[in-house]
Amino acid sequence: MTESPDYYATLRVRPGASQQEISRAYRALMRSHHPDMDGGTAPEGELLRIMQAFSVLRDPERRAAYDKQQMASAPEVIPVRKVNTRSGSSGHTIRITPVRWESGPWS
Repeated sequence: MTESPDYYATLRVRPGASQQEISRAYRALMRSHHPDMDGGTAPEGELLRIMQAFSVLRDPERRAAYDKQQMASAPEVIPVRKVNTRSGSSGHTIRITPVRWESGPWS
């Protein structure tokens, strides 16, 4: 299975970026990488990746589908805590349990 490219990294924006930030980043990258501009020496593949990333992230529906796909492919991270217990003559045992975010002084 091929991994989809990270369009946010391609455009150098954070995943929560607004449409305006995405457009600004796209225009800045195109200006700096375009072969007709001074100093634009980026390979053709880089320009295509920038254009492809912008075409996905500028459309809200395609961006939502991309974000959903990225979340589905990311491994689930489960926070854990170490709990020291003493059980009779067995000494010290370390037990790792899931963190319950609902419990605490704020609930």
